[in-house]
Amino acid sequence: MTSHKNKPQKNRPRKSKPQKDKLWGGRFSASTDAFVEQFTQSVSYDQRLYHYDILGSIAHVRMLAKVGVLSREESAQIIEGLESIEADIARGNFEWETALEDVHMNIETALVTRIGDVGKKLHTGRSRNDQIATDIRLYLRDEVTEIQSLLMKLMSALLDLAEREAETIMPGFTHMQTAQPVTFGHHMLAWFEMLYRDSQRLADCHGRINVMPLGSAALAGTSYPIDRQYTAKLLNFPAVTNNSLDAVSDRDFAIEFSSCAALIMMHLSRFSEELVLWMSQQFGFIDLGDAWCTGSSIMPQKKNPDIPELVRGKTARVYGHLMGLLTLMKSQPLAYNRDNQEDKESLFDVIDTIKGCLHAYTGLVPEIVVNKERMRSAAMQGFTTATDLADYLVRKNIAFRDAHAVVGQSVQYAIEAEKDLSELTLDELKQFSEVIEDDVFDFLSLEGSVAARTHQGGTAPEQVYQAIHTGRKRLKFVPLTED
Repeated sequence: MTSHKNKPQKNRPRKSKPQKDKLWGGRFSASTDAFVEQFTQSVSYDQRLYHYDILGSIAHVRMLAKVGVLSREESAQIIEGLESIEADIARGNFEWETALEDVHMNIETALVTRIGDVGKKLHTGRSRNDQIATDIRLYLRDEVTEIQSLLMKLMSALLDLAEREAETIMPGFTHMQTAQPVTFGHHMLAWFEMLYRDSQRLADCHGRINVMPLGSAALAGTSYPIDRQYTAKLLNFPAVTNNSLDAVSDRDFAIEFSSCAALIMMHLSRFSEELVLWMSQQFGFIDLGDAWCTGSSIMPQKKNPDIPELVRGKTARVYGHLMGLLTLMKSQPLAYNRDNQEDKESLFDVIDTIKGCLHAYTGLVPEIVVNKERMRSAAMQGFTTATDLADYLVRKNIAFRDAHAVVGQSVQYAIEAEKDLSELTLDELKQFSEVIEDDVFDFLSLEGSVAARTHQGGTAPEQVYQAIHTGRKRLKFVPLTED
């Protein structure tokens, strides 16, 4: 049996010593507890912000030199030190220390070590509160631009696939029941429209990300004669924040981005669901390239659509992060609270997840192989041209509700006769309405049905080709900002 003295002790007091290893340690007389040090650190994940942290610091130092808070010599020395640190980090020659908490303190401590006391002047007129808010905005606006680029590639791939299959007929569904014939190209254009709206939302979101909080300091601004507009110009921010309290505590731009990301993932997940269904033997509408599928460890015949399934699954991950960020912010009083340290891992994972999923789909979509015969055969089932017969009767001056009843009776007859509507004879059709003539068969064929939808947004091949042409033009004018 373990003796009492060997059992782990809770809240065991630690020896105290002056807190000399922290840049903020002047007020403290005891070292940080080892557990607290590990529990509060963020450098294990926020180090990915190093480029933006250094970029913001260099702009801040240039501004301090411009307004006379730093000499030009001091500014040059600090900037040279920061650039050397960035080069070392990029080469993997930088040692990150958990004891220094975060990316900011690691870089600043390294700077002081390299250039001496002048490095301590870097933090003049700013706080880690406005520093991290700036870093995240710089980082996120670049990531949004990259995500937009991936969306563009995927939308372009969808347009190419739609053009390739502009005249391929497939069944359209409502309630997962066969409804009306459509073209596969038209179906792909539906996904294009969803992603195009996603790109517009990201562009709108980008405008609210692209505002500079630097200069807000801890919460009240700074007494130094800073020039925020000059710093913003150096960092390519078109505007600065209007309220220092809001600027350091605000994370709604990250939540808004995560909301945009969740919508993108929702669309990709719906697309994934269709691909999984269509690839099944029960549908057999499509096949995916071998490079984008995997097999079974026990069933050698299997070819599994793992990429769409994983994208569908990763959607839940992004939804979870969105809810996590909303919950993180919901009870915080102004201004900054340490809770906000918890925003980064969620945000980073949203970005990594959506980029990975979009990259996967830009490779997968061009590899989709369509089984035209199977699609056409499926479109022949379920009386998909029934609405066309109703529309035909309306053009013969039959009220739509009466036409609806006539077609219902015709369908019931066809079911009992085990025929499609297009396979019924003229005499069989005329027993339900005398206005039906030989020209009815022009409307009961699959080709006639899709060709009749010639209005803008319709499934007729001529409209599909036009929409593809218009879509390619629209892709050239997707803005990243509202400027």
